[in-house]
Amino acid sequence: MKKFINLLFAIMLTVSTANAASINKAVAESGINKGAVSVSVKDIKTGKTLYELNSDKPVPPASTLKVVTLASALNELGKDYEFSTELYKNSNNELILKLGADPFLNAKDLKTLLRAAREQNIIEPEAFYIDDTIIDKTEWGEGWQWDDDLNPLMPKFSAYNIDNNLLKITVEPTFKGAPAEIKLDVFYPTTFVNLVTTGGTNNVKISRNNNIAPDVLNIEGTVSKREQIEIPINHLKRYFVLRLEDAIKSEKIEYYGNFTNKKLSAQNISSISKITNPIEKAVNAIMLDSNNMAAETVFKIAGGHYAKTSGSAEAAIKMLMDYCGKLGVNTQNIRIVDGSGVSKNNLVTTDFMTSFLISQYQNDAEYKEMFASAGEGTLKNRMLYFGDNLKAKTGTLSDVSAIAGYLKTAKGNLVAFDIIINDPNSKTPDKKMLEEYILRAIHTSY
Repeated sequence: MKKFINLLFAIMLTVSTANAASINKAVAESGINKGAVSVSVKDIKTGKTLYELNSDKPVPPASTLKVVTLASALNELGKDYEFSTELYKNSNNELILKLGADPFLNAKDLKTLLRAAREQNIIEPEAFYIDDTIIDKTEWGEGWQWDDDLNPLMPKFSAYNIDNNLLKITVEPTFKGAPAEIKLDVFYPTTFVNLVTTGGTNNVKISRNNNIAPDVLNIEGTVSKREQIEIPINHLKRYFVLRLEDAIKSEKIEYYGNFTNKKLSAQNISSISKITNPIEKAVNAIMLDSNNMAAETVFKIAGGHYAKTSGSAEAAIKMLMDYCGKLGVNTQNIRIVDGSGVSKNNLVTTDFMTSFLISQYQNDAEYKEMFASAGEGTLKNRMLYFGDNLKAKTGTLSDVSAIAGYLKTAKGNLVAFDIIINDPNSKTPDKKMLEEYILRAIHTSY
């Protein structure tokens, strides 16, 4: 009997070694330093580790962190949560706008709210208050790179979210050799230093010096055909108030006073109208398109709900750690500072991530369906080999590429996986190619 058990163990060890060999070969042949590659693969049913490489090494997860932060936020808010921006009135003929930090609010929505006020014959309000207490005033995450503040994928976020928090700039050619025409879609106090000439190609660059003149944009290069550029709004409240003033004027309401911040009272008020958006829109934006603004906003709102106060990163992180504790996932070797993974101050291990994926699946199997399939979202042109067998979330930062999720293998087994490549000496396409080779090896081996 003992000989049989030893033989069985030897066979299992041989199979396991052979399975690992295909992954090790993919890493070795990639030319990427093995020490820069972290991998963890675990069986969903048993939790058993099938393969690991540097799986206990803390590394920046990039946007794969959204897998964890969104799950904790949905647990707190519920999948039926709605972002709500609501306009109220009181008996003193005053208007109060309660903000919901809705990442999908737009300027047209403000006009809809003010139109409802006019229809209730509120034409000359005595005062106009804004309740912006849903989340705190910190508009960027810890460790976000100051020199990346013109990146449209990294806009600021706050209770004043509107129009994706992006400013649209249009650059129009005139005639060859002459300065191009630069204009904004809506009024916002910005000065352009126009160094763009009409030429044979479109090659437009924007820069600014925040320390000297944050409202001055230097635009240079050439333009041959109309180009529209989006950059993050640098003062969210200012932009929001300007759009609110546009809505008031559009709906012919007579108000020329200030917009004072005031927390909404539960007494002596009645609702005029509200704009809502389901959290499902944010889930899709976060998991399929890796929307950072939506991820940060949802995380903070959930943190405020958890702490019963204005949402903050601190409250949201405490909520996340408590949720991991509920799932039985060890958080000893991780550090979380934001909700999107933008900051390189975030550190996780691939072992932590696969443990979380397994526990989350056991707690809520439907969560897996929120991930992108091959050919969707950030996987639009990637991983097509796997079809619907893959459910994954990608992540990209300078020097870092990552992918995490669930994979149904060729043998019919469901595994949780996490791959993080943190290597400054390789190109992003090479990192992403290695991710696919590793996943192909997992798919065929387990």
